[in-house]
Amino acid sequence: MIRTALPAFALAAAALLPTLASAQLTGNVALTTNYKFRGQDQDASKSKAVKPAIQGGLDYTFGESGFYLGNWNSSVDWLPGNSIEMDFYGGYKFKAGDVDLDVGALTYVYPGNTAGNTTELYGAATYGPLTAKYSHTVSKDYFGWAGAKTSSNRGRNTGYLNLAFAQEVAPKTTLKASVGFTRFASDIKDLGVPNYMDYSVGGAYDFGSGLSLGAAVVGANKKNFFGDVNKSRLIVTLTKTL
Repeated sequence: MIRTALPAFALAAAALLPTLASAQLTGNVALTTNYKFRGQDQDASKSKAVKPAIQGGLDYTFGESGFYLGNWNSSVDWLPGNSIEMDFYGGYKFKAGDVDLDVGALTYVYPGNTAGNTTELYGAATYGPLTAKYSHTVSKDYFGWAGAKTSSNRGRNTGYLNLAFAQEVAPKTTLKASVGFTRFASDIKDLGVPNYMDYSVGGAYDFGSGLSLGAAVVGANKKNFFGDVNKSRLIVTLTKTL
């Protein structure tokens, strides 16, 4: 059995060598004045316009195959006993004519309080400066609103649709805008939690050598229910790609 398996393994490894040789690992680190996720402040401990967060991650692409893996992290303060968000994702990018497609899965992990852990499947399509992305919750847990760790309610089937625009309007300067809509699962809506929309309007300047500066006004509606976390904020982010 072992003698038979070894040649097969060697052939498989040889077939993968071109992909592994062209694989690429990149990293990024950022400092932002406020981390908002889908229009909501991720530091809910205080009501201030400036709530600095440090962020960073790694992305690994498997050559020209279209497959990728990644991890992204940020300081947060909205769950008791937890101060970090760790995202793990993987997917596949490919083309259909002039449209760039991206499908994958993403898990949000909060090590200090697993009630926030959430897993989504996503699909995105980009045509020119326009991108449409839909994310669908497949875990029972949904960011502490519902799930096995918090209640008998389910967050599964919560959906998020985001439409984004990004266009270079001057050398090294890109205009960006997006609008998103969160549709909660029926168990969460039964608690009285309303669906809501979020928005972002701003731009970014590329200094070269992987350094960029972005600024945007970000917020969401339904402030009467969600409170100050949905207020519009001017967010400035300095990013370095490694």
